[in-house]
Amino acid sequence: MNEAQLLDSLKHHFGYTTFRNGQADIIKQVMSGRDCLVLMPTGGGKSLCYQLPATLLDGITIVVSPLISLMKDQVDSLTRQGISAAYVNSSLSTEQVNDIFQRLNAGKIKLLYVAPERLTQHYFLQGLQSLPIKLFAIDEAHCISQWGHDFRRAYTQLGCLKQYFPHIPVMALTATADVTTRKDILNQLGFIDPYVHLDSFDRPNIRFTLAEKYNGQKQILSYIKQRKDDSGIVYCSSRWQVEKLSEFLAKSGVNCAAYHAGMEADIRGVVQDGFTKDNVQVVIATVAFGLGINKLNVRYVIHFEPPRTIESYYQEIGRAGRDGLPAEALFLCDEQDMARIKKRISEHENEQRAQVELQRFQAMTDFVDAQTCRRQVVLNYFAEFTKQRCGNCDICLDPPTEFDATEVAQKVLSCVFRIEQKGDVQYLVTILRGQISPLVQKNGHENVSTFGIGKEKTPSYWFAIIRQLIHLGYLQQDIAQQSHLKLTEAARSVLKAEERLMLASPRLQKASYWRQSSATKQYDRKLFAKLRSLRKEIADAEDVAPFIVFNDATLSELARIQPTNNHQMLTVSGVGDTKLARYGEPFLSLIKAHQSR
Repeated sequence: MNEAQLLDSLKHHFGYTTFRNGQADIIKQVMSGRDCLVLMPTGGGKSLCYQLPATLLDGITIVVSPLISLMKDQVDSLTRQGISAAYVNSSLSTEQVNDIFQRLNAGKIKLLYVAPERLTQHYFLQGLQSLPIKLFAIDEAHCISQWGHDFRRAYTQLGCLKQYFPHIPVMALTATADVTTRKDILNQLGFIDPYVHLDSFDRPNIRFTLAEKYNGQKQILSYIKQRKDDSGIVYCSSRWQVEKLSEFLAKSGVNCAAYHAGMEADIRGVVQDGFTKDNVQVVIATVAFGLGINKLNVRYVIHFEPPRTIESYYQEIGRAGRDGLPAEALFLCDEQDMARIKKRISEHENEQRAQVELQRFQAMTDFVDAQTCRRQVVLNYFAEFTKQRCGNCDICLDPPTEFDATEVAQKVLSCVFRIEQKGDVQYLVTILRGQISPLVQKNGHENVSTFGIGKEKTPSYWFAIIRQLIHLGYLQQDIAQQSHLKLTEAARSVLKAEERLMLASPRLQKASYWRQSSATKQYDRKLFAKLRSLRKEIADAEDVAPFIVFNDATLSELARIQPTNNHQMLTVSGVGDTKLARYGEPFLSLIKAHQSR
């Protein structure tokens, strides 16, 4: 099949007129019968690489998918595009599973989604052998590798596919895998001479922003309110923190919900369903929430606490901006959080595993400490070396500058000395800024000479200064004593003004991470709001996620082009023949009514 025929099929089923980078080559290779390893960023178009071949191959494509909710979203979306698909998982009865197999035998299903735990069962594999299977696709393939950040034991058994189906091509797909993980995936699956597509890991539409965490809950509340009705995810490292933060935000009027592995499966399902359908604005979650979240209009991801690896970080921020529109990854950084996680990793009973995890966490630390483009740090980690600054991270937008910080550092170090090294960073900032609290009064520290000597500066300013003094070795945090700050021997020379100390000027961000991207195409925002409301009505009536009707990118293009007939509407990216027939009339009527108002 030539590329013109592939493009015709692409437009007919998916409503797109062009392939993204690498998609056409991958599809040609797999249709020729070759195994493939596909590495593309989240939102880069991985699913299309097996979904389009599935429509063209004379048989069935089996898709290995990690989560029930992801399977349902994918099947709902494909069905509305006129592609026959189904899933088999624990949510179905025996009768429903039998019905699906009857439809498979009758050639009425093109794609079947299954979990790795079911696919690798002997009886299930035996049942598949009588079917005309033409392709296996393994999503989230990094789970296969012991070095992958989401290692999942059932995935490691997928090598059996080559034993049962030696002549059927297998496509493994992932968004985050370093060099070691990639090699392990190929080895575990038993690929011989595979086609490997390594796309850029870059997600240029996502802005990377790191800010000092000095009053985390209020910072997040302020940020969410600035973003109004945008969908977002806030990641925490513990269930306790998830509950605490979600309770605070809910009491402050935010439409949010908590999500973690300690909750009952039914409740987690309700939260995820509500978020997917835009009934819940913000989800506060542990990393249990993320893998397989098929929601295209997440506009921001906030890390309230640091992830343990760059892979985890990149996988989690990859939930944002999957529609290609501007999004943001905000990281609230606290040195105490970093130290606590490092201590937990060090205490791992498997010493070798602890060393590997510490090395990976060091990469996360390097990202936090970066004084150069943050995107370069991430891309270099994935062996995608680049000298080009991104222009869309806090470092590029607000480059750090140095200043003579000798006097400022003396204020901090003197204050640590005056309170007898009995306070953490938060407490020290309270003293520097001259703020009275019950603990300050209990300790009598409102009477020390350094009380209030930094009241003209903001909390974020002092947090930035203290953090640099820790990094440079003038202060240490004693984890055994509630992270109290301790003076090091190196601090003596600064206190005595024996050396001139240069530090990076604290970047106060000045809400720069709330600026709209200049790359956003202009469109009628009032019409967009109307289209969004119509989409929600249709989605609710059909009990599906709104993006399954049309995603935000398609709505913004509808609001920009404002088509008034079927031919014009088919020129809009994301509108194919099936969706035009299903949804075209109400959207065209709304656009015409808007134009004649």
